[in-house]
Amino acid sequence: MGFYGKILSNILLPLGDMLFGTRVMNELNTLRKVVQYSDKKISELQGDKISKLLNYCNENIPYYKEMNIKLEGNPFSDIKKFPILEKEYIRKYTEKLVFKKNLSKLIPQSSSGSTGKQTRVYWSEKEQDIHRATQLLWWEWAGYDLGDPILQTGITPDRNFVKKVKDILFRTTYIPAFSIDEETITSILNNVSGGKNILAGYASSLYVFSQIAEKHHIDIKFKTAISWGDKLFDHYRDNIERVFRCKVYETYGSGEGFMIAAQKDLEMMYIMQPNVYVEIVDDDGNEVTDGELGHVIVTNLNGFAMPLIRYRIGDLAVKLPKKDYPSGRELQLSILKRVIGRDTDIIKTRKGASMVVHSFTGIFEHYQSIKQFCVIQDNLDSITIEYIPDVNFKGTELPEIRSKIHKSLKDNDFRVEFKEVGKINATPSGKPQIIISKLKDKE
Repeated sequence: MGFYGKILSNILLPLGDMLFGTRVMNELNTLRKVVQYSDKKISELQGDKISKLLNYCNENIPYYKEMNIKLEGNPFSDIKKFPILEKEYIRKYTEKLVFKKNLSKLIPQSSSGSTGKQTRVYWSEKEQDIHRATQLLWWEWAGYDLGDPILQTGITPDRNFVKKVKDILFRTTYIPAFSIDEETITSILNNVSGGKNILAGYASSLYVFSQIAEKHHIDIKFKTAISWGDKLFDHYRDNIERVFRCKVYETYGSGEGFMIAAQKDLEMMYIMQPNVYVEIVDDDGNEVTDGELGHVIVTNLNGFAMPLIRYRIGDLAVKLPKKDYPSGRELQLSILKRVIGRDTDIIKTRKGASMVVHSFTGIFEHYQSIKQFCVIQDNLDSITIEYIPDVNFKGTELPEIRSKIHKSLKDNDFRVEFKEVGKINATPSGKPQIIISKLKDKE
């Protein structure tokens, strides 16, 4: 840590906590310690926090009080008695999930609405501090030292007073992730001094930055890169690491305040067990065996302002079986093998076969003559792939892609149609969307 970093850590940030009535540095110091616990001690801590949260909900939160769920003292079985919480319920009945006495003191927080619908939740100031501390911890896992200058992309370009102060203290250049032109990006990259800078933000925006840097022959090296917000595909990671000559660390959370998992020393991500309890379940809500794909169900163990117990965040993921845990890993936290993406990011056939979003990116990354694509499905018998051709597009790519999809599905009768377009619209939040499934709309 450099001279400014020491001033930031020992003087400026503690002073900021005192002035704003926050406890970010205290929470960060606590998290630094607890993630080093043994697996037994981590499990005990997690169990204690689950029990405290469930008892609080039974006594104070209308939604859960009405259920009259009887707790037996085993937190890991007691939590299974609670129903899975869906996004639609939160949108319709927010007031039943909030402890009304605290409502005026709470901080509203909205998800980005990447599926077209925003979800609003409420945090306490302490919960917000834990959220910020967790982010700083994950940045440290990626090689960030307090005081390192940061080039950050995001979706809140209108910075309020607190965020502007944060940007100044953390030496952050904040730029829009999805609404900035190539000329501006080129100018920004040309003015970044290499070596100590951190590149951080939405995975797809970091990928776009790497493409533009390569196109304009901008020679720049970042100390490290940290991604969040949307899927970090393998070809995203490969290009960012090659162009910017640094390692990319993936983090996984959601706009509702869940800080779920992050990379450190492994290719996979550690689950942040002191903060969350994660289940992977099948379509019927039954927990799947570790190693199998399922829906992500997550409980915020710090979320007392608006408790979200067993919340289905709309993602698909796979936990790593414990027998496959690397023996030399640095932490004893549970491991998330892979996040697939939204549970709508999957194509299904009438014969029961399926392809997830990574299946398509794994095919299209070999066809540089296609700038962008989007897979649309509105029935079980076919898909339509919208695509934007590049200047070197020949047309012979399309039957090859169709053949590879048929091979993956093991179904040559499944129709794969192509439609050339001039533009592919992003989601309302600005994030790119690779699969659009309309099957649920017709169920």
